[in-house]
Amino acid sequence: MGIQHFRLPDVGEGLVEAEIVSWKVKPGDTVKLNDTVVEIETAKSLVELPVPFAGTIAELLVPEGETVPVGTPIIAVQTDSAGDEPPPADAGTEDLVPAIPEPDNGGRTAVLVGYGPRTTEAKRRPRKGSGPAPAPAVEVPAPAPVPEPVVAKSNEPAGSVHVLAKPPVRKLAKDLGIDLAGVTATGPGGIITRADVEGHVEAPAPVVEVAPVVSGRGDTRVPVKGVQKVMAQAMVASAFTAPHVTEWITVDVSATMELVDRLKGDKAFRDLKVSPLLIVAKAVTLAARRTPVINAAWDEPAQEIVYKGAVNLGIAAATPRGLIVPNIKNADALTLPELCAALNDLVATAREGKTQPADQAGGSFTITNVGVFGVDAGTPIINPGEAAILAFGAIRKQPWVVDDEIVPRWLTTLALSFDHRLIDGEKGSTFLADVAGILEDPARALMF
Repeated sequence: MGIQHFRLPDVGEGLVEAEIVSWKVKPGDTVKLNDTVVEIETAKSLVELPVPFAGTIAELLVPEGETVPVGTPIIAVQTDSAGDEPPPADAGTEDLVPAIPEPDNGGRTAVLVGYGPRTTEAKRRPRKGSGPAPAPAVEVPAPAPVPEPVVAKSNEPAGSVHVLAKPPVRKLAKDLGIDLAGVTATGPGGIITRADVEGHVEAPAPVVEVAPVVSGRGDTRVPVKGVQKVMAQAMVASAFTAPHVTEWITVDVSATMELVDRLKGDKAFRDLKVSPLLIVAKAVTLAARRTPVINAAWDEPAQEIVYKGAVNLGIAAATPRGLIVPNIKNADALTLPELCAALNDLVATAREGKTQPADQAGGSFTITNVGVFGVDAGTPIINPGEAAILAFGAIRKQPWVVDDEIVPRWLTTLALSFDHRLIDGEKGSTFLADVAGILEDPARALMF
């Protein structure tokens, strides 16, 4: 028998840390191979982790609510594997979880326990206090040279000074828009650590004396982490990187409301929830055909515009843990009933907090439905990696002029924010007018 440690794995998307949300087991419980033992929250979603070996839970090493880096031991399991007697309390424990590899190109190989590539052999730590008596003293050889850390090149031109940093630290610096060449390194061998990058962000901020607030109630501080932390970083990076332009249009959607009512009674939509958002989503995929740059992205390092091969339609979803944007892959290739089913599944999964990282990756255009909150419109921030986002406002019955007469009609406001580096006013306006035209008269969809 022996004690084995289960280390927090990289569950994909290059994430470097996760929060322990809830333990599904307690010390003394017996577990089988691949039993779910813990639920974690990454920067993308909630994930349940299976244990990679069978035995008895010896100790939970990380309390609920704590955020730890990938590779941290989180649970100790006493296994039934054959071998010597259990080591004493101060002895080293066995750890059979493969180390998470980092390829030479600075990328990351996603490894979830029980899945994915295994590029390293299982490692066992030597037990202390075991084995034969020590041999007579001999000359101690010189220690093996410590391998140099990964070399990360700054974004400066050739001939500039190179800096040392690991891939997760490089990614953090890139997300925050920081040039590593200007960061002071405090790590061993001159390597730049995560704390160095975070300290560099905080250092330039001037010290401001803030008068204490006198209140009969105490303030509450909530750590920013998980989904909310990544949302905040992404919105800052987008808002101060892409030059945003927002255009508005008010639309008479009475015909769309009539179409929604008809579809609710159509047998093709049996057991599906039909809403005006379905028609907006379809209109977006059709209008993108005439203005494909709407479904593109700006590649800053390569100085290229990347036209996406498919419309992966993101739908912004508010969840108890923060804003996420899952997307429907190949939405432009789906029929209207298929698109409706995909929207229903996306919303249901997001509300349950079960949206997986893969469902949030690869989006190409986003719709944010602020109308469900009774909001008429807004100026949405573009989702990073995309070129535009459409805000869909509340649908209200209001007075409208039709054939020189004021009549009550169903109206809504659409607001399109787009990246002016690749989308000019003419293209943004054309796309927005096309979406509005389809909502005003759904028969126009036959023209696309």
